[in-house]
Amino acid sequence: MTIKRNFRSRLFAVAAGLTAVATLAVPASASEAPSGGSVNAERLAAVEASLLRADVAGTAWGTDPATGTLVVTADSTVSDANIAKIKKEAGANASAVRIERTHGKLSKLITGGAGIWTSQWRCSLGFNVRRGTTYYLLTAGHCTDGAGTWYANSSRTTKIGATAGSSFPTNDYGIVRYDNKSLSHKGAVGSQDISSAASATVGMSAKRRGNTTGTHSGKVTGLNYTVNYGNGEIVYGLIRTNICAEPGDSGGPLYSGTRALGLTSGGNGNCTTGGTTYFQPVKEALSRWNVSVY
Repeated sequence: MTIKRNFRSRLFAVAAGLTAVATLAVPASASEAPSGGSVNAERLAAVEASLLRADVAGTAWGTDPATGTLVVTADSTVSDANIAKIKKEAGANASAVRIERTHGKLSKLITGGAGIWTSQWRCSLGFNVRRGTTYYLLTAGHCTDGAGTWYANSSRTTKIGATAGSSFPTNDYGIVRYDNKSLSHKGAVGSQDISSAASATVGMSAKRRGNTTGTHSGKVTGLNYTVNYGNGEIVYGLIRTNICAEPGDSGGPLYSGTRALGLTSGGNGNCTTGGTTYFQPVKEALSRWNVSVY
């Protein structure tokens, strides 16, 4: 797995026929429980501000809906000294933080199977969308960041079109216009028709589709998570799931039945041991560019 902003050697995955793919993953192991009880809004804001000041790459955080405490997930690259730094920055609010360790490295998924290509890298298609009679595709913003023309094949002979918009970091969504009128762009993920977009809820059953590992299912485990990928690349407001995925799935779709939910941002793990995946909510991208699924 390669961090795009450092190497520009991004790889992606997209389903045949330009429909969609998916994400990344891995489960928490040891955890450290807080001793300060649930977190009120003011205290939560203070703790989140301290996490941004600490700026430790390989961490993700959000509120545990069951306890109201703030859960910080730390990957294998986060040292004990980094954990101490987080606690030091939290100061008097350190007791409101629960630290959970995960296996593997938290990163954007940017390698793998068949996909959509630029002149330098490839990524996964998320959802096909439209505005009036103009058609587009959505993918991750870290895929479209710095990208120009996109192609439907690795030899780059079948043009899709140009990047029409991109937002990364802070957000993680991008949009590509279908300039090639001869390309099929069904409003589906594989054989699953997508007819609407919805906001994820904790406990919701969902699926993600990926060219590397196929279709996997699981549940939404958290909302409004922040992920620090390092190098100043922090993304806010993400959906957290327990659905596994592997490299090659950046930009791919999260969906529940006919409802579009999100676009793959990043995570850690694989589909042998399982994992945790984070998704950009799709409704934000739809609203940003005034497009809709169909």
